Amino acid sequence: MPSPVAALSDVQTLAELLVWRAATTPDGQAYRQFDAATRQWQTWTWREAAEAVTRWARPLVAMGLERGARVSILLPNGVDAMCIDQACHATACVPVPLHAIDNPASVAYILADSAVSLLVVQTAAQWDAIASVGTPLPALRAVVFTDNGVPPQQAGGPLLQSLTDWLAQQPSPGQWAAVSLPGAEDLAAIVYTSGTTGKPKGVMLSHGNVVANVKAVFSQIAPGPQDVFLSFLPLSHTFERTAGYYLPIAAGACVAYARSVAQLADDLKIIQPTVLISVPRIYERVYAKLQETLATAGWKARIFAAAEAVGWRRFCRQQQLPCPSSPWAILDGVVWPVLNRLAARPLLAQFGGRLRVAVSGGAPLSPVLARCFLGLGMPLLQGYGMTETSPIVAANLLQDNDPTTVGRALPGVEVRIGENRELQVRGPSVMKGYLNRPEDTAKVLSPDGWLGTGDQASIENGRIRILGRIKEIIVTSTGEKVPPGDLELALTSDPLFAQAFVVGELRPFIAAVVVLNPTEWRRLAAGLQLNPDDPTCLQSAAARQAALDRIKRAAASFPHYAVPRAVCLTLEPWTIENTMMTPTLKLKRNNLMSKFAEDIERLYQR
Repeated sequence: MPSPVAALSDVQTLAELLVWRAATTPDGQAYRQFDAATRQWQTWTWREAAEAVTRWARPLVAMGLERGARVSILLPNGVDAMCIDQACHATACVPVPLHAIDNPASVAYILADSAVSLLVVQTAAQWDAIASVGTPLPALRAVVFTDNGVPPQQAGGPLLQSLTDWLAQQPSPGQWAAVSLPGAEDLAAIVYTSGTTGKPKGVMLSHGNVVANVKAVFSQIAPGPQDVFLSFLPLSHTFERTAGYYLPIAAGACVAYARSVAQLADDLKIIQPTVLISVPRIYERVYAKLQETLATAGWKARIFAAAEAVGWRRFCRQQQLPCPSSPWAILDGVVWPVLNRLAARPLLAQFGGRLRVAVSGGAPLSPVLARCFLGLGMPLLQGYGMTETSPIVAANLLQDNDPTTVGRALPGVEVRIGENRELQVRGPSVMKGYLNRPEDTAKVLSPDGWLGTGDQASIENGRIRILGRIKEIIVTSTGEKVPPGDLELALTSDPLFAQAFVVGELRPFIAAVVVLNPTEWRRLAAGLQLNPDDPTCLQSAAARQAALDRIKRAAASFPHYAVPRAVCLTLEPWTIENTMMTPTLKLKRNNLMSKFAEDIERLYQR
């Protein structure tokens, strides 16, 4: 294990980061995790976390893995995932994190593409599903099962071991003494992109890349030992790895692992986090539930609307942003304490009531959501990044927060606008390249280090405004250009629409496929005298027209050519499990286009 460095500024690798933290605040709270057996939350100190990592590092060394060997981690967020990840860093192995509920074919592809030597997985069922794909895995030497349920050994296959047996392996004194520590240029991870289209690419991130990003974010957000993070985004994604995992180590903050997304609402109230790292979909769910409640709340709905309006004006004044005019604005200071108590505090209590910073990244945040949550007092910051930049490029700050932008570039990060208004990034956190794909690397990374993000943007007074994905811009047959992401965000601001997917490439007009909120659908169907339990009613002219009327209102701020003129209604949600969404809850457009191909054709034949 490396010797502790003197200060965070001296840290060059993620292995050094943990050792420095354990030496600096050994008795500070590091991790909290729910133990299903005892029904209690367990706590680890930084000293205990470092000791646990050493226990996991010893069998890695005993296996005789070469420097840079790939170790794939297919585990839910938790202390086990942290231990194997950090053990890899301590022994110069390279973690290849996988999403715990990714489909077996995708996992098998990644294991083969990255030539993984060791796979750490939770259950035998997961390995059986991967093995049944039939993808040759010649580099895979062993599979370790953390639930200790080991399936029968297969002839010619990798060694299958329980975690207990694997941890019992001890290196010889000579092996342990010869442990090779990573340097700043060595790989800290191969993180596979979500793959909204095509097969995922393995992004090679060095220790220097990730540590530079951690230091830059730390200088802007400044979390400390008093902070508590709630971890629920997958650790297979760089956003959670950097902002929700490595950043707390730099800060000495505690990370509590959520039991599950289904139990997230309860865990927020139990843990009461001070820092929340999330994607817009989580805020969208809370907002949709709020709108459902307010739809029949009468005077409470009016109080919430007033609180949002008054709070939004207060926020705009504080941030020196254009403030909406209102004849009642003169009373804002008088009425806000009452509105805060009746509306704002109850909403913030759903997030635990202690939030100091709430970060939204991974996808654009709807202006409707930003106005609601910021108006009601949530310290919500939108940022921007991508896996290839470790990942954070820019972020708003508490004292400099314009939610219509993604903020200013982090210290040490250069940005510029290139051809076709593409945002380009250069700096110490930019990846080394794509694994096994030199041609793809050359397409996005110039010889002088500028990375093409694939996003169109503008830079105004130092703030970055994202305009849309270059490849996702819809060009209709009449030549109009429509950014689908912005339009989809606008549509889902209506509580009737839980999810939206807009189409229209080389078509005469824009159309939409929408997933209906079941509660709102029942309410709408009752008003139309339709049976909400009859699937054919979703295709009725009355239901489609009612949905189009609401789509028109939700998209009122868009040019007429961008407003959908036809719609397909469904009640089946799009999820990671049914392959319609990525692990960071972005739409998989190719998959959706394939699934709804016949429905979309019918929209344009009517």
